[in-house]
Amino acid sequence: MRCPFCGNIDTQVKDSRPAEDNVAIRRRRFCPACAGRFTTYERVQLRDLVVIKSNGRREDFDRDKLSRSIRIAMQKRPVEPERIDQMISGIVRRLESMGDTDIASKVIGEIVMEALARIDTVGYVRFASVYKNFQAADDFDRFVSELRPADGEG
Repeated sequence: MRCPFCGNIDTQVKDSRPAEDNVAIRRRRFCPACAGRFTTYERVQLRDLVVIKSNGRREDFDRDKLSRSIRIAMQKRPVEPERIDQMISGIVRRLESMGDTDIASKVIGEIVMEALARIDTVGYVRFASVYKNFQAADDFDRFVSELRPADGEG
């Protein structure tokens, strides 16, 4: 593993342990060249996924991009980071097990919204506001009013 500080390719693993409910391995590494310390995560990847954007453009699936968008939606919410990590791992496993390597961004968005709705309504609405491209307060009103009957808050 290349050192992110000095570029040395001869780094040493100092500690390994399971992470994210045993779906990843967390490794603490040390660089003998610059004495830098850093952490890496190793995960099983079943297949290389390609996202088909709404404009038809194709790009490699990026777990970190998915994670960032979910974490932004969940910012300052009372949900443990481990629970968010579990949700992200579950979404990725679901995408990898769909059978096809090409997945429409719309499908990914719907799966993320479904997962968010189960753990935090505010995070769900935040994500939906970006995903569905809300332009005005009326868009929020319509979306939230659709939620109320399902939640029994009518």
